[in-house]
Amino acid sequence: MATFAESTIQEFLDALAAEQSAPGGGGAAALTGSQAAALLSMVINFTKGRSKYADVEEEMQSYLNHSETLRQELYELINKDAEAFEAVAACYTMPRSTDEEKAARTEALQQAMRGATEVPFSIAEKCLTLLKLAKPIAEKGNSNVVSDAATSAHLAFGALLSALVNVNINLKYIKDEAYTAAWGSKAEKLVSNAQMAYNEARAACSATLGVTV
Repeated sequence: MATFAESTIQEFLDALAAEQSAPGGGGAAALTGSQAAALLSMVINFTKGRSKYADVEEEMQSYLNHSETLRQELYELINKDAEAFEAVAACYTMPRSTDEEKAARTEALQQAMRGATEVPFSIAEKCLTLLKLAKPIAEKGNSNVVSDAATSAHLAFGALLSALVNVNINLKYIKDEAYTAAWGSKAEKLVSNAQMAYNEARAACSATLGVTV
């Protein structure tokens, strides 16, 4: 089982750069999303306990609970994405000498492809939630660090789009047309919602900071 989330930053980057398929784009997207969540948490932590922001203390605590949950979930998805790919790779080593073996191999591969689709989709969904959180945090958080909320929004949007690359490429190889149509539609809707949330988050950060971000 992959344990890339437990590696140091240098070890993870070395593994990412190596001639191996995991970790790959999905793991990088999950790590980037986790960083985006951490930045939102930082903005909140610079807001809580300040008398200037006392009226939003409770609200900020709620956002912090959410951002920290997302940070951990996205971090855990680094390994889950690698494991999903490894499940696909394992199918290619299955025997295929007989018709029965070929059928079993095909079924296992199709099932693994579904997993390799749904894990990065989960990454993208969580990044969308981060984008939606970024707007109120940018509007009400400590203005001295809202630039970090802007960075979070950029990272979350990039991670979301990156994760969906993996969704779409895996859908290409899934033979169940109903499945591919349903998940393709979900991915399109997610991108549309993400673009809106990203634009709103950027606008909120720009308004607070007085510069275009």
